[in-house]
Amino acid sequence: MIEHIPVMLDEVLKAVTNAPSLRRIVDATLGLGGYTKAFLKQWPHVSVLGIDRDSEAIEIAKDKLAEFLDRVKFYNGDFKDLAEILKKIGFTEPDAIVFDLGVSNLQISKEERGFSFDLDGPLDMRMDTTSDLTAEEVINTYSKEALSEIFRKYGEERHASRIAWGICKYRQEHGLIRTTGELVSVIRMTLPAPVQRKMGKNPARRVFQALRIEVNNELKALEEALSGCREVAKEGTVVVVVSYHSLEDKIVKKQFKEWESLGLGRMLSKKVVKPTEEEITRNKKARSAKLRSFIFGERELKG
Repeated sequence: MIEHIPVMLDEVLKAVTNAPSLRRIVDATLGLGGYTKAFLKQWPHVSVLGIDRDSEAIEIAKDKLAEFLDRVKFYNGDFKDLAEILKKIGFTEPDAIVFDLGVSNLQISKEERGFSFDLDGPLDMRMDTTSDLTAEEVINTYSKEALSEIFRKYGEERHASRIAWGICKYRQEHGLIRTTGELVSVIRMTLPAPVQRKMGKNPARRVFQALRIEVNNELKALEEALSGCREVAKEGTVVVVVSYHSLEDKIVKKQFKEWESLGLGRMLSKKVVKPTEEEITRNKKARSAKLRSFIFGERELKG
């Protein structure tokens, strides 16, 4: 069984409890059901709608949540369509909407999904396996300039231009790059050994992150999902977002500040909330996590 430890669970539960009533919670990134299970156990009267792009994840979550099936609904779709999904399901005016923007262990642990630079598999990286664009297409058809741009923008990769050059040179001399292992090898061949030693971690790490964001259009989807939150929220609705990338966090922070400036509510914490050192030791996935939360309808800090 794939191990799954929900990131910053205590902090997420604490944020959600700010909702004046708790009857309906949307888990917009269901994954393997870690948050949803905690919600259902913590609050016996709560119903949860779990949304995920990955149909395989939903099937696993259904098994994990078997004892709660009378209080949980599942929807295979993209959270960018949040407002439309809630209207379709009849789950409008939720008390809380929660996002965990990380890649699930299911996707990372299966080499055939192509998310891991540690496992050799096809260059896929699609969260929704029915969508068209794959990492293989990006790597083999994008220009040097386009690759450099996404590596720099989405991966914050300092050596973006050099890596893009190496990929295009390899394509010209050897043909298509089809697997994650091949891509890692090309990056290792491109970067000088001293540069790789200075990087410390796998030199492909940031490139893989950039490709995942590009393939799944993650930043645009997040912007649309937050817009959907405003559309379906009622007074007292709490929105909680756990992000792992500075660009994601900037989008969330900007949107929450804009809502606050419009008098739509307030941020529950002026400063970003980070995981404890104890949690990071227990769960390495939490090390880059940042949590921000917002409540609609409240305009002044209490007490």
